Amino acid sequence: MTEAAKPALTQDVDEDARALARQLTRSSRYGSLAVLRPDDGFPAASRVLVATDFLGRPLLLVSGLSLHAKALQQDRRCSLLLGEPGKGDPLAHPRLSLFATADIIAPDAPERANLRHRFLARHPKAELYVDFPDFRFVRLDSLSASLNGGFARAYELEAGDLLDEAIDTDLEAAGERARLHMNEDHGDAIDAIAAANGQAGDGWRITTVDRRGFEIARSDRLARIAFRRDPAGDGGYRKAFVDLVSDGAH
Repeated sequence: MTEAAKPALTQDVDEDARALARQLTRSSRYGSLAVLRPDDGFPAASRVLVATDFLGRPLLLVSGLSLHAKALQQDRRCSLLLGEPGKGDPLAHPRLSLFATADIIAPDAPERANLRHRFLARHPKAELYVDFPDFRFVRLDSLSASLNGGFARAYELEAGDLLDEAIDTDLEAAGERARLHMNEDHGDAIDAIAAANGQAGDGWRITTVDRRGFEIARSDRLARIAFRRDPAGDGGYRKAFVDLVSDGAH
């Protein structure tokens, strides 16, 4: 086979690939963080809990005593593998490798309170240690990513393929108000939305919200649900949730 006739190793990036990459990033409870070991530069991997900020950047909480925290202090280049294996061949399930630089959030940084809130909404048990002096939030600024969506579905993505658009509105605060309102007053509606999206059981709660959708949790299960309409448009988050409830009623 000539060089020109060889099949392409990756597919052209389309909206389906971008949506899958965002889905994997937003819906992951944990991932494998790879760093460069400070003493000798060998790659070192560790499991970490994962949340995301409003734009979709992965958010980690690490102890300063850990190897990966010490490595990131010296070299902030890292990679994060996301994706849940399911039944059968683990390699048949989608996964995403992010190539990023780590932004270590200072204890007095103005954005820490909001990041803490989002992380604990996803991982409430972390409240036991989140404020220990040696713990720091780390936000990953992805430079590129490798997406494997299954057999013959490999993509090389750029940073712009991974994040939601930043807009000059108070949309994040509005999303948090909608989340609290739904959890406090409309638990039955959340369960109905969950059921309509293939998630069985009662007692689901919304953990984090963004422009494109939200995550729901029940025990150790986490699921991602996409909005049918943009909450930045007319009707805001209220209309976006009402549309999903209406879908679940049919």
